[in-house]
Amino acid sequence: MHRYTQDISSCLADDGRAGVISAGQFESALTATSGALEQIRKWHGTGTLPLLHLPHRRDDIEACRSAAELLMRGARDIVLFGTGGSSLGAQSLAQLAGIQIEGPPAESGPRFHFLDNLDPRTIEHLFRSLDLKTARFLVISKSGNTPETVAQMICALEALKAEGLDWNIEHHFLALSEPDDGDGNAVRRLCAMHGIPVLDHDRDIGGRYSVLSNVGLLPGIMFGLQPDALRLGAAGPLAPILEGAPPEDCAPAVGAALQFALAQHAGVATSVLMPYSDRLRFFARWFVQLVSESLGKDGKGLTALAAAGPVDQHSQLQLFLDGPADKLLTIVTSNVAGTGTRIASAYAKDPLVGYLADRTIGDLVDCQQRATIEVLVRRGRPVRVIHIDALDEQSLGALKMHFMLETIIMGHLFGVDPFDQPAVEEGKVLTKDYLSTM
Repeated sequence: MHRYTQDISSCLADDGRAGVISAGQFESALTATSGALEQIRKWHGTGTLPLLHLPHRRDDIEACRSAAELLMRGARDIVLFGTGGSSLGAQSLAQLAGIQIEGPPAESGPRFHFLDNLDPRTIEHLFRSLDLKTARFLVISKSGNTPETVAQMICALEALKAEGLDWNIEHHFLALSEPDDGDGNAVRRLCAMHGIPVLDHDRDIGGRYSVLSNVGLLPGIMFGLQPDALRLGAAGPLAPILEGAPPEDCAPAVGAALQFALAQHAGVATSVLMPYSDRLRFFARWFVQLVSESLGKDGKGLTALAAAGPVDQHSQLQLFLDGPADKLLTIVTSNVAGTGTRIASAYAKDPLVGYLADRTIGDLVDCQQRATIEVLVRRGRPVRVIHIDALDEQSLGALKMHFMLETIIMGHLFGVDPFDQPAVEEGKVLTKDYLSTM
């Protein structure tokens, strides 16, 4: 069961309008996905892409539960160090659980802090605000050498030592990093020096594809989510591919073909993800990294943008409606009608707010998401609608797997490797060179 539906009908037209493609152009791109689907089946059969086995794995969940319980014991604040895929996946899970990422801390239970960027003022402010005796730190870095994460970890270690807490420093930390038998992993070296436990990050799962591994499940358990439900949902989009279904019955292939054909034939080189839910705002940011870092190579790829409804109706929507017709809008909707606070019927006769009387907040959002889709279609803009009945672990797991598979298939269509990031690595080398000459 997919836990979502995908409607691309408004993107197809045979009248030559700008910003849309013909049925024939789409069908040609869809046929071209067959090679990628076959490759996915081969990877699954040989086990060379562990991502494809995560939906059915359960043997690693207990280790994640035990590690989460140990780290949370006596914790008032939990700080997650990591950047890019090592953090965005966890942040999207935190939002699903209703945890505020940007805003006031929780009134009960541990407060979670995501340090996914490097800013000296932010780090100093955080350490001044923490009671380090009840602070815990989760360090996530696949390579163990991400400079932002290594620097943050050292700052935390030294802050604890300065407070005289080095006698049990190992109880304040947990790390996730790939196995390293030599001296090539700074995080593991720091952990060995201080007796800090480390869980293995799979060598063959890159950060932006890691949310369904222990990189996402461990934080997700701390947030109160059910990891088996996330993985159960993720199995849905993958199943038709593994069963050998034709491309038209594989939702990720349909989405990949649509975007590739739009880019090739209609000049649509920007992909916008616009969910109508606060709990999917960091999901949209995760999507931006996934698409940008996976496909932006050799002068090819797509520009990914994150938007949010309804707030961006008062911001980016003007551009989407009246600017260049070079963007695919993927609107994520859900069944929100009838939910939330109901406006009192006493306002019914007020000439300015009477239209809201006896309506819920969910009714207003439902009408807004439907109106946005309709006006975009009227303007001839390509719109894909992804609808979920309920936003929960299974539906989010399904969406995560859909977009990861869609991106992998697009890599095949564009002729790029969706798993590396050579230009980013070049910047890391230059950063170290500049530091060495200061």
